[in-house]
Amino acid sequence: MTTTLIRDAELIATFDDDARELRHASLLIEDDRIAAIGPAMEITVGLKKPIDRVVDARGHVILPGLVNTHHHFYQTLTRNLPAAQNAELFDWLATHYPIWARLDPEAMFASSQVAAAELLLSGCTTAADHTYLWPNGARIDDQIAAVAELGLRFHASRGSMSVGESQGGLPPDSVVESESAILDDTQHAIERYHDADERAMTRIVVAPCSPFSVSRDLMRESALLARDYGVHLHTHLAETRDEEAYCREQFGCTPVEYAEQVGWVGRDVWFAHMVHPHADEITRLGGHCCGAAHCPSSNMRLGSGIAPVMAMHRAGMRVGLGVDGSASNDGSHLLAETRQAMLLGRLQGSMTDFTARQMLWFATRGGAAVLGREDIGQLAVGKAADIIGYRLDSLALAGGALHDPLAALVFCQPPQVDLSFVNGIQRVEAGHLLGHDVEAMVARHNACASKLVGA
Repeated sequence: MTTTLIRDAELIATFDDDARELRHASLLIEDDRIAAIGPAMEITVGLKKPIDRVVDARGHVILPGLVNTHHHFYQTLTRNLPAAQNAELFDWLATHYPIWARLDPEAMFASSQVAAAELLLSGCTTAADHTYLWPNGARIDDQIAAVAELGLRFHASRGSMSVGESQGGLPPDSVVESESAILDDTQHAIERYHDADERAMTRIVVAPCSPFSVSRDLMRESALLARDYGVHLHTHLAETRDEEAYCREQFGCTPVEYAEQVGWVGRDVWFAHMVHPHADEITRLGGHCCGAAHCPSSNMRLGSGIAPVMAMHRAGMRVGLGVDGSASNDGSHLLAETRQAMLLGRLQGSMTDFTARQMLWFATRGGAAVLGREDIGQLAVGKAADIIGYRLDSLALAGGALHDPLAALVFCQPPQVDLSFVNGIQRVEAGHLLGHDVEAMVARHNACASKLVGA
């Protein structure tokens, strides 16, 4: 057993069931789990051997690693694309699809590493990615290999598109797959990579892209496959008014009604965006304990609207935060998304609902619940040792951390985390990603992006 003591933090915000915030406290890690929290002298009494490593956390605020519930890693390759800078979702997608059709295994690997690195440095320790096109031999295996090198806890979605333009869908035919191939490869991914054990580092998600890019049959068959294997389901839903118009025309119902018809409700389902559900639909989805990934930056960037986050939360839906695709957010910074969620929410008229602590709860406990996990998102004995820390004497927090160190993280938004542990292994130290040449990673990524966009 390897032990690490994170010692004498100014504040440990546990986000446990009692919402404890402990001053001048320490945290003991044993292998991949949290063994104790409290004063250093108390939690180390009785240990049979010396602590293997001590991390001086004086002047730090410590909290659980943030949980990202929706992303598109490959889209880091097409950030800030001039032709799509001022487009709404459907036009934005139409601009990007021909470029994404040129993705290959190298581009998938490089983009996944850049996304994972950016997330880790922003305080994220668990991320769910939603990749739904796999051209030119690219596979989910490429992403899993890339992320494993970085050490990010990963929920990898085997996404899909099966209905192209010739069949009335939005994507061009060049980026869709046959439904038999989709289901076969999804089964392969589950059988090879899905780990259902506690504190698992890799899980697989079944994730058809959206109502306007897959068939009704594929939605149903995907749900059956996922439930046969006990894995979760994810898709985009109710993101824009254009999507509702499409569903009414094609299926004679709203997007949420469509999801209900094809069996996509339950604790094993979460939806990205959920900007335009109707009030009665929120109530029904809450009764099913469905989850929602709130992506405020992307929703603003594309002009999609403001999701009814607190209404969903109060109805019983599980709500987490997502950075969404880097091409519709232009970044993968989860703490920035937490701040954005707070600020955007206040435009809905409630200052007291959209507090810093509530948004951090969505970014930790909420996100863990969305992904169906009880082992992450909080600092408590027996939970996974996913831990982040920020220096309180940094430039970004000057004058802010003096009053309320935890809230300062959201209001002042330090640019990157100072320390990060994932599953008990330190991944960030003094603001630097350990064991990786970030400059070389970026150079490799930019070469892929240049080839992809310039081809």
